[in-house]
Amino acid sequence: MNQITETFCQLGISPDMLAVLDRLNFHTPTPIQHQAIPVALEGKDIMGIAQTGTGKTMAFGIPAVQRLACGGGQALVLVPTRELATQVHDALGPLLKPFRMKSAVIIGGVKIGGQIKDLKSRPDIIIATPGRLNDHLQQKTVSLEKVRLVILDEADRMFDMGFEPQVRSILKYVTKKEQTMLFSATMPPAILKLAFAHMKLPITIEIAPTGTTTKDVSQELFVVKDTSKTDLLHLLLRQYRGTVLIFTRTKSRASSVTRKIRRIGITAAEIHSNRSMSQRTAALEGFKRGQYRVLVATDIAARGIDVSMIELVVNFDLPDDAENYVHRIGRTGRAGKEGHAITLATPTQTKDIRKIESLINMTLPRSRHPEIEEAAESQPTETPRPVRAPARKVKKPYKGSAVKTAKKRKPAKEATQSGGPLTPEVAFARFRGPRKRRRSTRKRS
Repeated sequence: MNQITETFCQLGISPDMLAVLDRLNFHTPTPIQHQAIPVALEGKDIMGIAQTGTGKTMAFGIPAVQRLACGGGQALVLVPTRELATQVHDALGPLLKPFRMKSAVIIGGVKIGGQIKDLKSRPDIIIATPGRLNDHLQQKTVSLEKVRLVILDEADRMFDMGFEPQVRSILKYVTKKEQTMLFSATMPPAILKLAFAHMKLPITIEIAPTGTTTKDVSQELFVVKDTSKTDLLHLLLRQYRGTVLIFTRTKSRASSVTRKIRRIGITAAEIHSNRSMSQRTAALEGFKRGQYRVLVATDIAARGIDVSMIELVVNFDLPDDAENYVHRIGRTGRAGKEGHAITLATPTQTKDIRKIESLINMTLPRSRHPEIEEAAESQPTETPRPVRAPARKVKKPYKGSAVKTAKKRKPAKEATQSGGPLTPEVAFARFRGPRKRRRSTRKRS
């Protein structure tokens, strides 16, 4: 047995599984695999903190398959996206086949009838997104009574997408759970609360602290006007000839960027939630095969992208959360290969840039392109408003004054109509108006 398999041999893996790994040409285990596999084989609960591209799938896949092969039962793997579910299914397939085991993928976007058929065949591992699995549970088309192992992959993303209620509901149906393995790039309070409620003295395995970026990825920042982003992207695509993954913030932006890239003669595909499952699968497979040189994606759809030869990641838009920046650039520089990440920001996004730099504990190197006008990185200045002169205040007469001069009164003339002077007595008489005649109480005869 070669040196590669001997390295795995030190982790307590069974001879049968070692033979499978040897046939699959597995290399030295990654740090997360080296630390998680021995603990998982002992049946202990695990909280694994590791970034994407670190080998998490095999870190839980190898011990899960070995334990099921020896003791029977089922395993449940919950993932945030359809693409990631398919990726996990493809990764575990070669491990399951030699043991005559199989898995079923339960995701949205496909007909439920075929999934019901797969579930009736009693798969050893159920790989599902929370939303669709919860639908099956409500319709009573799936039973989780035989589930012994529960794996939550990319738990932070599931919670970000609003799946926390579904995850908690699903876990209530797992009544005979023996082990839980939770993997996440970050460990926010909501996930810790879930762990304390559903895990037994979990062992924490932290490969990289939150905000740690891959050392093999060089990073670069361009501060330009939003109207200059497309021109700069075209120049970058001419400079970098390899495969490129572009991130946008919205679905409409992804479609727009894809159209503009195609206009300059570069093959491109897009994946986001407005695309059907078949369209997203075709785009991802075409990108892996080299049919498309560029793949444009939103954050949610990109969680299932596992392509080892991505040369460049472009953040066409800044992510809505600084932690997503780490997830994005982690798509390049995998498996010991070098990668590059370029971020495009506008002058008004200074605060967002600082949040990212604070998280990754480094200053992003600023760059400029000679053909693109550089925009100053500062907060936008407001257009000054015209200054109005203060309104002149008119003093109101004192209410107790004997002579009131304020009630719609015409200015007094210098002389009376008879030509005599306007004395105070006359003015007071005019102000009071004509005296009313007293009504006589005497009866007329």
